[in-house]
Amino acid sequence: MTAGHRIHGVRAVLLDIEGTTTPISFVHEVLFPYARARMPAFLKTRWRSPEIRAIVDQLIAEHEEEPSSDETGATLPPWPALGVPSEAAITGYAVWLLDRDRKSPGLKELQGLIWEGGYQAGELRGQVFADVPMAIRRWRAAGLSIAIYSSGSVLAQRRLFESTEAGDLTPLMSGFFDTGVGPKSSAESYKRIAGRLAKPPRQVLFVSDSPAELTAATDAGLQAVLSVRPGNPDQPSEAEWPIIHSFDELGL
Repeated sequence: MTAGHRIHGVRAVLLDIEGTTTPISFVHEVLFPYARARMPAFLKTRWRSPEIRAIVDQLIAEHEEEPSSDETGATLPPWPALGVPSEAAITGYAVWLLDRDRKSPGLKELQGLIWEGGYQAGELRGQVFADVPMAIRRWRAAGLSIAIYSSGSVLAQRRLFESTEAGDLTPLMSGFFDTGVGPKSSAESYKRIAGRLAKPPRQVLFVSDSPAELTAATDAGLQAVLSVRPGNPDQPSEAEWPIIHSFDELGL
């Protein structure tokens, strides 16, 4: 914790995943490639299932809101002008979103289902930094509520924390939140989460590696801390928020 910064009166800890509880490399070098490699076969096998049809409908709705090209100038994959997009078109769009790490709710739901199969098959195992399990157990023993807020689906969050080398951490959690509660860059999302945790915003501490997310949380009245972990993008040495390199530095 940097000098001059203190946190007070915390009754709930809200945690980001990527770069906070979990190495960025696990997400980008293990989870994303796993989902990308299996997405075509997964969609083909389950194309007519109700859960996949719901995801397809969501992806179609998202595509309708997309500009003709993204911020890099890359154009959208081919899409029929009329009628329901084919399995190949949906697959191409999902891969396009994945390759750009887009925070698409439809994509995140699809990834979560693919990863669930990987966890169940023993091909995936959740990774967290070494200090995370002990800190979560310590906070729970102290009577604090602990929750997760990530752009990844709630299903994906649960499977990750169920399968860590330190055991199943999900019984210690009071809630899991994804972008169904709102964008991570919106202050309203954090107000909703505080309400669902039945805590005044000032009693909730949010820990993330994203300054944009911390700004939104602070605007909502939460306390906030910047996570600087191995493999994270460089951050300024002086920041608006306390900086930690381990949950042990929080002093909770």
